[in-house]
Amino acid sequence: MVHPFLILEWLGQKLHLDTLIANPESLKAVVYTFLVMAILIVVAFLASRSITLVPSGLQNFMETVVAGVEGLLEETMGEEGKAYFPLIATFALFILVSNLIGLIPGFSPPTANLNTNAALALTVFVMTHVIGIKKHGAAYFKHFMGPVWWLAPLIFIIEIIGHLARPLSLTLRLFGNMFGHELVLMIFFSLVPLFLPIPMMLMGVLVAFIQTFVFTLLAMIYIAGALEEAH
Repeated sequence: MVHPFLILEWLGQKLHLDTLIANPESLKAVVYTFLVMAILIVVAFLASRSITLVPSGLQNFMETVVAGVEGLLEETMGEEGKAYFPLIATFALFILVSNLIGLIPGFSPPTANLNTNAALALTVFVMTHVIGIKKHGAAYFKHFMGPVWWLAPLIFIIEIIGHLARPLSLTLRLFGNMFGHELVLMIFFSLVPLFLPIPMMLMGVLVAFIQTFVFTLLAMIYIAGALEEAH
């Protein structure tokens, strides 16, 4: 995707790094990913360095965010889901900040890159089955057999296809929405660089929150399904 101006791309050209890198698009996504990680680490440090009984400022904001994620987690997964709060909250915060950073002129969201989203989706896929096996042991594989033994071969194939489609669906949904929004925003910035893109940027905030919610909710639903007893 060709942006009117990207800070990292400009810096790479100034340092003549673009000629030394085989795949600059992938490297750009990795660098922006590390930037998002750095932002989250700094914000977490600032919010927790002087915790008070009556929160204010950044601590109050972060407690509100954490409480929102925890509330959604309890509603979706129940009390048992609290053990997986660090995993779910990490997904939510990383994806949200990654989506929102693309609204800042000169920055590109890591979630507009297919590789970033595939890594997130594969993490959900692997952790779902790891959690399921840890919870149920070998009995976890009953999830793939269905309730009727003589239909087990057919149900097993259907379940395998369905589970393999999950990371593909998570990847393409997030990538398609964020890449599409970036593309539309780039076109508007190229044509009318001042006031016309503002409504699109406001819509981008809504898209960023919705896509974060959808990805996080699906991750919780998949893990909750792995925790359930097979019937």
